[in-house]
Amino acid sequence: MLAGKRILLIIGGGIAAYKTLELIRRIQDQGGAVTPVLTRAGAEFVTPLSVSALAGAPVHQDLFDLTSEAEMGHIQLSRSADLVVVAPATADLMAKMAGGLANDLASTLLLATDTPVLVAPAMNVRMWEHPATQRNIAQLRADGVQFVGPEAGNMACGEFGPGRMSEPDAILSAISSAVSKGPLAGKRIIVTSGPTHEPIDPVRYIANRSSGAQGTAVARALTALGAEVVFITGPATVRPPAGVDVVAVETARDMEAAVQAALPADAGVFAAAVADWRVASASNRKLKKTTDGQPALTFAENPDILRSVAQMKTGRPELVVGFAAETNDVVENATAKRLRKGCDWIVANDVSPETGIMGGTENAVVLISATGAETWPRMDKSAVADRLAAKIAESLTKEPSR
Repeated sequence: MLAGKRILLIIGGGIAAYKTLELIRRIQDQGGAVTPVLTRAGAEFVTPLSVSALAGAPVHQDLFDLTSEAEMGHIQLSRSADLVVVAPATADLMAKMAGGLANDLASTLLLATDTPVLVAPAMNVRMWEHPATQRNIAQLRADGVQFVGPEAGNMACGEFGPGRMSEPDAILSAISSAVSKGPLAGKRIIVTSGPTHEPIDPVRYIANRSSGAQGTAVARALTALGAEVVFITGPATVRPPAGVDVVAVETARDMEAAVQAALPADAGVFAAAVADWRVASASNRKLKKTTDGQPALTFAENPDILRSVAQMKTGRPELVVGFAAETNDVVENATAKRLRKGCDWIVANDVSPETGIMGGTENAVVLISATGAETWPRMDKSAVADRLAAKIAESLTKEPSR
């Protein structure tokens, strides 16, 4: 709930601006109040009248509006909210934020504010993937700016890929987490989830049976406790949870790059079922049957994402949690894995076919730590996630020993 919370909503210039009208209504339904700021470009997509009517408050547009300055100067405006939300956050607006520019009301407010900032990017896929935009994203993350989205999908320009602004429900969930007083408020946590696909040729790949359900449940539970979650997911069969920063990947090497880009973080939960091997040289053409028999595939070892993060010399997350899917000697194998990888905890489970856990709705885990093995009863994956999230919150918020 957002009862009593004040949201400063900066509406950038993009076709996704129409979604902010619904977002305003959703915030108000939760008891929040919206102070709208409309950029000049934003006013090309939604009218000041419609925004003002829905918000029940005047729209701020001009840095040099003497009436607005007399009633509430831009410095006071920038600090009068519990959260600043930029939606849609265009490539231009994000570049201004990263560079510290202040040449209009929106950019001046963002530079002057001492309030947490949440951005919902929206732009063409090529603009999102451009190195300059990615540098700006890295800078904004380093500055403490929180992200929700973007999502992958069809663009207004006819292209497909990441760049669509998140839906109002997802942004609302991120707003709730950002203003939450939950135990993980202010904590940034990386969660990996789902399988990876390692291509053999353009139509075939090596995969596993992971659905991504457990990692998705963990991300949702951490978000509910107030964490800022970067959710890095392979090609899972379940939808990502609302209110997280989704990074979609395909291969193990993609996932490794995404994890490195998401650092620094307070914790990392590595629930993805990452392929141990890949085809050393995937064919760029479909392999055909021949009279010579089976094709010869040469494999190469994939990067060990868990170990590389757990053994970082500098910038290591305070808590690193790995997962171990075993078919025999679960506790022994998981205990050895924890020591070998260098992580703090291992969440181990038995995925033998007779358990029905891999791809199912339930899980039965053993939490391995330096203090031993803690066996949990079989329960729904969401219940496992809630219990794990609570333990993570306890670990990250406990007072250091003297």
